Amino acid sequence: MPFIDLATNLPANKFSEEFLKKFVSATAAFLGKPEDRMIVLVKPDLPLVIAGSCAPGVVLSVAGLGVTDTAEKNRENSAKIFPFLTQELGLSEDRIVIRFSPLEPWQVGKKGTVLTYL
Repeated sequence: MPFIDLATNLPANKFSEEFLKKFVSATAAFLGKPEDRMIVLVKPDLPLVIAGSCAPGVVLSVAGLGVTDTAEKNRENSAKIFPFLTQELGLSEDRIVIRFSPLEPWQVGKKGTVLTYL
């Protein structure tokens, strides 16, 4: 159950339902997870500074069970995610930052319990 949070100073109209579906499909494929397990949150129109500049940019947070727990996996995921975001959002790589966080089953609540017990 990967959690993808995209925070950006881009306007909300850049994130149509078509984009969201494409983004879910792409990130699910990149991470090797089914689309129905993906949780994607887009936060547009935020104040954002990357490297001292307020130019359009994205901070992407990717957290998941078994998909962000090694440098090798994160390097592979990064190499797949960057081209998608640069192409779809028209940003250069220096305006995108990705933060990877591993999760354990006891850190995710669902159905009144945590994943450890499901």
